[in-house]
Amino acid sequence: MKHVLKHIILFLLVAWMSFAPTQVVAQDTEQPKEEKFDAKSFIFGHTGDSYCYHITEINGEPICVWLPVIVKCKDGGSWHCFSSKHVCELKDGETYNHNGANFYVSPISADKYPGKLVEVKADGSLSRPFDISFTKNAFGIFFVCIFMLAFFLPAAKMYKKNPTGKPNKYQGMVEWLTYMVLDGIIRPNIPEKQVKRFAPYLLTVFFFIFFANLFGLIPFFPFSANVTGNLSITVVLALLTYFFVNVFGNKHYWKDILWPDVPIFLKAFPLMPIIELISTITKPFALMVRLFANILAGHIVIMVLMALIFIIGGMYGAGMGGVMSIVSIFMTIFMTALELLVAYIQAYVFTILSSLFIGMAQQEPENE
Repeated sequence: MKHVLKHIILFLLVAWMSFAPTQVVAQDTEQPKEEKFDAKSFIFGHTGDSYCYHITEINGEPICVWLPVIVKCKDGGSWHCFSSKHVCELKDGETYNHNGANFYVSPISADKYPGKLVEVKADGSLSRPFDISFTKNAFGIFFVCIFMLAFFLPAAKMYKKNPTGKPNKYQGMVEWLTYMVLDGIIRPNIPEKQVKRFAPYLLTVFFFIFFANLFGLIPFFPFSANVTGNLSITVVLALLTYFFVNVFGNKHYWKDILWPDVPIFLKAFPLMPIIELISTITKPFALMVRLFANILAGHIVIMVLMALIFIIGGMYGAGMGGVMSIVSIFMTIFMTALELLVAYIQAYVFTILSSLFIGMAQQEPENE
C-alpha cells in the first residue's frame, strides 16, 4: 500500500510540474514584470473551453494542438472553416481575415464574449457568429466516447464468442464495474421488469461522467478538458434524463401530476398540477447544477492554489513565491486526491438520482 501511495504522489508531482512551468514561462515571455498577474484569465482560461490545446512553450513559442474553427456569420453570411492557429496567436488589436470576414478570440477578461470567437464588422462593432467549432470540450467528449468504446467493446466481443467460458482478468474488471452500477444503483430504484429498458442509458451516463471527470484532472494533452464542468454539457445530460422520465412515464405517473389525489376544492383550482409540472422541471435542473457546480468548483480551487504562487510572488518577491510554491504543491496534491473521490461521487449521484426519477415514473398503484 505504501508503494502505491508513493507512485500516486510521484505521478501527481510530475503532472503538476509538467503543467505549472508552462504558466511560468508564459508569464515571463508574454507579460512585462511590471504588469500584474491576471488571476481571472489564468483560472478561467483553464477551467473554460478553448479553441486549442495548449501544451507548453519553447523559447516563447507556444506548442499547441490547433483545432478547427467552424463558424457562420450572421445576417446571411457564409460559412468559414480554418485552423484555430490563425486566431489564437493574434496580438492585441489584430484580427484574422478569412474570405472577407475579420475574426479574433475575445480575451477571458473581456466584458463581452469572454474567450469566444467574434467577428469584427466593417463599422467596428462586434458580432458573435453561429459557432460549431471543434473546441477543447468537444474534443474531450469525443475522446471519452472513443475510450469507452475501446474499453467495453473488446469485453463484449469476448463474451459473444465464448458466452459460457471463464472470463479473464480484463473481462472480470469490466463485469465488476458494470454490475457495481447495475446492482448497486439501477436495480434498487427501477422496477425489475423495466431495468433492461433503462439500464443502457444509465450505465452510459455513469461511465461517461466518471471518465470525463477523471480525464479532466490530468493536466496535459489529450486530457485536461473540463467537460462536466461546462454548463452546456450538463444541460444536455439533464435533458436526456428529463426525456426518459417524462416520455416513458406511465399513466399513473401522469395522473399524479395532472389529477392528483387531493380534495376536490384543490382540483377546482389547478394549483397542484401547476406545482407538479414545475417539479418535473426542477428535478433535472438540480441534476444539471449539482454536477456542473461541484466539478467546476474543484477545478477552480486547484487553479486558485496555483495562482497563489504568482500572486504572492508578485506581492512579496520571488522568495515568498518559492515558499508558496511548496505549500501550493502539497495543497494541490490534496485537492487532486479529493477530486478523484468527487469524480466518482458526482457520477454516482447523477446516476442514482436519474434512476430514482425514472423509477418513480414507472411505479404502479399499490392496489394493482
